Amino acid sequence: MIKINKLNQYYAQSHTLWDLSLEIKPARCTCLMGRNGVGKTTLTKAIMGLLPIKDGEIIYEGQDITKMSSDKRASLAIGYVPQGREIFPQLTVKENLEIGLLGNRNGLKEVPEKIYELFPVLKEMLKRKGGDLSGGQQQQLAIARALCIEPKLLILDEPSEGIQPNIVQQIGNVIDYLTKEEKITVILVEQKLPFARRHGDDFFIIDRGAVVADGEIEELSDEIVKKYLSV
Repeated sequence: MIKINKLNQYYAQSHTLWDLSLEIKPARCTCLMGRNGVGKTTLTKAIMGLLPIKDGEIIYEGQDITKMSSDKRASLAIGYVPQGREIFPQLTVKENLEIGLLGNRNGLKEVPEKIYELFPVLKEMLKRKGGDLSGGQQQQLAIARALCIEPKLLILDEPSEGIQPNIVQQIGNVIDYLTKEEKITVILVEQKLPFARRHGDDFFIIDRGAVVADGEIEELSDEIVKKYLSV
């Protein structure tokens, strides 16, 4: 699905990604894990073309997208939900979803009914402004907006952060549905270990801008957790 080879990225003089390489398998949920500030969000932004990289390559479905603009990457069916959600607070729920449709590669003009089946609360709030929703509802809206492009690859940056437990559970169920039923590939940046273990298939742990451990989620041992994830 997506392969990253020896990626290097800098913030000013700070070297943030160091020869980072990994391969994401299709139709699975791959968790990017690590302590704060190790490069997880930087990596997702590099995949989306939101940050320039110094060298290395990003191969998506056999195509080199390293120098491709972010809008063109979206047209290749890559959906992205950033940390902090970044919905449009002054637009209604319906208008936020319609913005997602603008990136739909199939020219879809109406929000698919499946979106409302996954997130029923949104159908009840179509005329409400995004900024009036709770944090959990905003997160559901952000994910729904990304799904409006009908992605093959969906990147979720800490979707459970600051969200009430019942909505966290719902988001987890949606991830399971997307990977197992819709065969969508999910890259999940996640700090909460139980959530990652429950919904992830594979993991990569990043430390100081490089991959230091990886495998299937069942191989995420207490020893690895203590070494790279414990605070």
